[in-house]
Amino acid sequence: MAETKYYYSEIFYSVQGEGHYTGVPSAWLRFFLCNLQCNGFGQVDPTDPSTYELPFEDFDVSSVDRVEDLPVWSKGCDSSYTWAKKFKPLMGHATGKELAGKIQDILRNDSNPEGWFKHPVSYQHQHLCITGGEPLMKHAQKAFVEIYEELKNQNGGPYYGVNQHAGSNIPASVTFETNGTQTLSDPFFDYLNNRGLMQSEIFFSVSPKLWTVAGEKKSKAIKPDTIRQYFTVSERGQLKFVLGDEDRQWEEMEDTLSDIRKTGVTYPVWIMPVSATAEDQLASAGKVAERAFRRGYNVAARVHCYLFGNQIGT
Repeated sequence: MAETKYYYSEIFYSVQGEGHYTGVPSAWLRFFLCNLQCNGFGQVDPTDPSTYELPFEDFDVSSVDRVEDLPVWSKGCDSSYTWAKKFKPLMGHATGKELAGKIQDILRNDSNPEGWFKHPVSYQHQHLCITGGEPLMKHAQKAFVEIYEELKNQNGGPYYGVNQHAGSNIPASVTFETNGTQTLSDPFFDYLNNRGLMQSEIFFSVSPKLWTVAGEKKSKAIKPDTIRQYFTVSERGQLKFVLGDEDRQWEEMEDTLSDIRKTGVTYPVWIMPVSATAEDQLASAGKVAERAFRRGYNVAARVHCYLFGNQIGT
């Protein structure tokens, strides 16, 4: 029987630019497909779809050969290429085993020729970040188990994970960058909770999408009980909200946060300015940051935008 192949948009090596692990070198796997569109990002009025400008819809996909050649769009989801079907011809398609090999390959460079997660120069742990699209859709959950099992079977280098014992080269920690709407299947839930199988630290980075910012209705985008399920798997995580400087956005965020807190989730909160580029950030970041720290929330600056302009593959 042929092995299942999974669509993905990118596998790359960069630093984490947001939240708790900011600045940590990371291998990234970005799955294709998402259940949300977030077309309201960057719009004059995210709550009025009739006013949206969506440049990705008019883009001629045949004009490029690679995902990396796509522009960064300042209106609508800045990762629309990870879910819009028109971009599917640009996507990669590989088995879990092949994806594990590609992840290790992306870690290889002159200073780390074997692609070890514990870097042979700094001796510091590099990270694995699973993102999207939406990385907790059911096909991505299944793919991750296959990838992780293959990483454990590879002989790339020493394992320095949670238990610090010798073994195969797997990351000490794994982040799932999720919108917080996808429940974990029973097999995946059991796998993550089995520390004999899933030996890395599990970190859930949950970014709920707000109606007044992303144009996603609460009934579809806000699932406190689902986030609670993640918390029962791992108390290591964060809530990450993208906001502008409008009162209604902050009111919606804090109402949403209250609903999540009522389930017992105690993840810390990070606030990021709504923007796709460094230029957009400069227009509002200071005001957003001040609102955040005066309320006692952490501030995330989207460092990759400052370093690389949010270019695809960074």
